[in-house]
Amino acid sequence: MALSPLLLLGLGVVVFVGFNIGGSNVGVAFGPAVGSKSVSATGAAALMTVSFFVGGWTVGRGVVRTMGGRIVPSSEFTLVASIVVLFFIGLALFLANVVGVPASTSMTGVGSIAGLGLATNTLNWTTMGEIVSWWIVSPVIAFWVSGVIGRYFYPHLNRLFAVKQTEGSLFDLDRSRTLPRPTLGTNTTVRELVGTLLVVVVACYTAFSAGTSNAANAIAPLVGAGALDIGPGIILAGLAVGLGAFTIGRRTMDTMGNDLTEMPLLAALIVAVVSSTLVTMLSWFDIPVSVVIISTMSIVGLGWGRATRTVTVTDIRQGESPAVSVDALATDADGQTVGGGGTPPDPEAEPTPIGDETIDDESTVDLFKPGASARVIAMQNLVPAVATLTSFLLFRFVLLS
Repeated sequence: MALSPLLLLGLGVVVFVGFNIGGSNVGVAFGPAVGSKSVSATGAAALMTVSFFVGGWTVGRGVVRTMGGRIVPSSEFTLVASIVVLFFIGLALFLANVVGVPASTSMTGVGSIAGLGLATNTLNWTTMGEIVSWWIVSPVIAFWVSGVIGRYFYPHLNRLFAVKQTEGSLFDLDRSRTLPRPTLGTNTTVRELVGTLLVVVVACYTAFSAGTSNAANAIAPLVGAGALDIGPGIILAGLAVGLGAFTIGRRTMDTMGNDLTEMPLLAALIVAVVSSTLVTMLSWFDIPVSVVIISTMSIVGLGWGRATRTVTVTDIRQGESPAVSVDALATDADGQTVGGGGTPPDPEAEPTPIGDETIDDESTVDLFKPGASARVIAMQNLVPAVATLTSFLLFRFVLLS
C-alpha cells in the first residue's frame, strides 16, 4: 500500500503509542536496577529497547494476531478504524502520564477493538470471554504465588541473596598487560557482582515480557488492516519504545528508583519475576493482559504472605488471626531497598520460624497503601470500560452512520 497521508498519520500514531509505552515501561522494568545503581539510566534505556524488541519479535507475534484479527475479523480494520483504535490507546497512555495513574494499554486496546466489534456486530465472544477470564484469573494467580513465596521462602531468599553494596566502581581495568582486561573493583565482592548481574537480568526479563504483550498495542490494528506487515511493525514499535525510554523514560526510572526506596530490592525482584513470567506465559498463548494489575496483586500477595508468618496453620485453626499488614515487607531488617538503603541480613543467621516471627510496627513503612492500590485497580478497569463504550458510540453513531 502506498504511503498515503492517512497511512502516514497511522504510522505517526504508532510511534506516539510506542513512545509512551517505552517511557512508562522502562521505569517499571529498570527502576529497581537504576535505583540500586546496578545500571545507568542510559544503559537501562538501551537494554530496554533490545529486550522489548526481542519479546515482541518472538513471543509477541501471537498477541498481535489476537488483537489484529481474533477479537474482530481483520476485514473490520479499515485504515480509519485502525487509527481510531490506536488513538484511544495513545490517549489513555497520555492521560495516565498526566494524572500519574498507570493505564493498561492491553486492556484499553482490547476494549477499543471490542467497541468496534460491538458496533459492527462482529465481536468474537469466545475469544473475548477467554481474554476477560484471564484478566480475572491472572491477578489471583499472582497474589497466591507471591503469597506462598512471602510466607515460606522469602526469609530464606533474603538471607541467600543478601548483598552489601561497596563503595567504588563494580569493575576496574587491569592495564598491567598489553591488552587491558576488566577486573573486579577494589572493594567489589563476587557476591556483590552476582547480585548486581541478577538485578540487571531480571530487569531485562521484565522488559522482554513487556514486549511480548505491549508491542501489539502499538501495531495490531494496522497489521489487522493489512497496512503494515508484522515484522516491520515490530521494528517500528521497538524503535519508538527505545525513543521513549531514552527521553521521558529517564523521569519514570528516577521515580521508580527513588520513590520506591522503602521497597526491599528482593521484594521488587520477586514481583518482577512472578508478574513477568505470568505475562510471558499468557502472551505465549496469545492473551493480552495487564502488567500493572498483575504486579500490584503480586505486591499485595507478597506482603500478605510475609505478614502471615506471625502465626502457624495450627494457630489459625484454633482461631488466631495474623496481624496482616503488607508493611511487613518494608522493615529495615528485611534487607537492602530499591534505592540502596537498608541493612542486608546476616547470611549466616537462620530465619525466624513461622509462628515466632513478629512484626515491629514502629520499624515499618508504607510499601503498599490499600486505598491507593484500590484506586489504581479501579482505574485499570474503568479506563478500558470507558474506551469500550466510547469506541462503540463513535463507530456506531459517527463513523458507521
